[in-house]
Amino acid sequence: MDLLINVGLPVSLAIIMLSLGIGLEIADFRRVLSRRYPFAIGALCQVVLLPVAAFITIKLFSLPPEIAVGFMLLSFCPGGVTSNILSKLAKADVALSVSLTAVISLLSILTVPVLAAWSIAHFMGEAGPDVSISGLAFAMFLITTLPVAIGVSLRHFATGLANRIDAPLSKLATVLFVLIVIAALAGNWQLFVDNLSIMGAGLISLNVALLLIGLGLARAANLSWSECKTISIETGIQNSTLGITLAALITSTDSGFSPLALPSAVYGITMYAVAIPFLAWFRNR
Repeated sequence: MDLLINVGLPVSLAIIMLSLGIGLEIADFRRVLSRRYPFAIGALCQVVLLPVAAFITIKLFSLPPEIAVGFMLLSFCPGGVTSNILSKLAKADVALSVSLTAVISLLSILTVPVLAAWSIAHFMGEAGPDVSISGLAFAMFLITTLPVAIGVSLRHFATGLANRIDAPLSKLATVLFVLIVIAALAGNWQLFVDNLSIMGAGLISLNVALLLIGLGLARAANLSWSECKTISIETGIQNSTLGITLAALITSTDSGFSPLALPSAVYGITMYAVAIPFLAWFRNR
């Protein structure tokens, strides 16, 4: 189990982030400069409103400390490849979705370690594990930022190779995601069973609220309908694999997968059930 958590989990996330980078181009980052307003709305939703909504959800459902921290860790995670795929299925602004995913993913090495340390101190107090902000930032750089940078570089300098490995890498990333979720649930099965009802209700409520908040704010900002759909999806869909990995990086692996990973693992399943009705609505309007 230790080998799976210490080696398999970070490597799996690195492969998933490499898959994300392979699908990106330099233009996806430059686009931020030409579309500053819709990007700023999306970034505001992801970086500020998402954690605030998670904090309110925790208080409303009176979640236990470890589960509460897991909720917050999930809320700090940017959207991943999944949000880009769902944006395409929803006939949304895929270019905006990709730009948001790319930039927020890179910025997360600055925001996530600080916010994660605060969450543990706030909800768990002295019972929480010690968090090295610099150590967590460096680990995130190695398993998130660096693989994305390598993927973008491959797309730019070796386009043929990038095109050949893009589809197989995406399939491998999907398989790894499923295995990580299953392992996290199995490693905390009793805690999962004991808290399923309240945690499931909290996650689904948070997910629905975020999709609506993103959509509502984008509409209030007078963005186009395709941009509104993108902001909604980017706000409501998080990289749950990163949430599980963060939990493993923060806590000791002696007893298996951290309970802090449980909300992200459950969310990795429930987010599709929540997203499907929204996708149907977005496609038909």
